[in-house]
Amino acid sequence: MLNFGLVDLRIVRPRDGWPSLPAAKLSAGAFEAGVSGRIYDRVEEAISDLSHVYAATARPREMEKPVVDAPKAVQDITSRMGTQSQSGILFGSESSGLTNHDVTFADTILTYPVNSDFASLNLAMAVGVFASAWGQAANERPEGFETGSEAAPREELIGMFKHLEQELGRAGYFHPPEKTPVMVQNLRAAFIRGEWTSQEIQTFRGAIKALALGRGKARIERE
Repeated sequence: MLNFGLVDLRIVRPRDGWPSLPAAKLSAGAFEAGVSGRIYDRVEEAISDLSHVYAATARPREMEKPVVDAPKAVQDITSRMGTQSQSGILFGSESSGLTNHDVTFADTILTYPVNSDFASLNLAMAVGVFASAWGQAANERPEGFETGSEAAPREELIGMFKHLEQELGRAGYFHPPEKTPVMVQNLRAAFIRGEWTSQEIQTFRGAIKALALGRGKARIERE
């Protein structure tokens, strides 16, 4: 990361605990030189303040999400740098990669033009490919950036997901039960593509609340 100017490292449930002496030795002094390692229990917590999330994966996930390569991801992230929005790249564990649950929180799929018959990269290589693209583009960025609408932090979007899914569950929407994970996945994928602002999320959650209250009122009137 530090070779190419990246310093914000977030680790979810590190296998060997943290701080890790072996990791520090392998980093060749990168932590002392500026890389910060923050630890989280869940992916949702690690991305809570981010406005745009990329999921690095070589496997098709059957999700309706844009797919980009590393240079395109760098270009997109750079275009948002004039706002207060923050972007992040999700990489999976060395052994198993990202789960579908993790990928549902991402706006965009990041993939590399690897050999389809041998697409597996270890974690360091996967991070290195993106970091290299980031470093290559560093000298090409203009000094000023146009500002745009600021996307909401992921924490707010996740809160909206939970609010909507809770009310849909109460309304009996998730039927049959065994299809609930796929239905939730499709809903989240559709909403994430919208790059919601905080104001839009507040408005939509107000609409969810109003619909839930209206459903309860109708039940009382029928009784």
